Amino acid sequence: MGHTRGPYREEFPVGTAVRIIDAEELNAFAKSWRYHHPVTEEQFQFAGKLGSVEAVSFYHGGDELYKLRGLPGLWHEGCLRATVETAEI
Repeated sequence: MGHTRGPYREEFPVGTAVRIIDAEELNAFAKSWRYHHPVTEEQFQFAGKLGSVEAVSFYHGGDELYKLRGLPGLWHEGCLRATVETAEI
């Protein structure tokens, strides 16, 4: 990942409001992603929701993984979009 800023440089710093991609996009991501930290069934209920970045970590190779405040699991950069809205969580 690291599509915009390069590997090991987070796209969404801690505290940033983000929107999880919609259900159709999340399903497509889940079907195509074959590596670490797959999307869990529990995460699907949050498709399209707003969240706030609580923590950022990196998988070997520079993939960004985000912990969103109050939401389960780790979220890949590809599952999140920048937003100017205030996070619901």
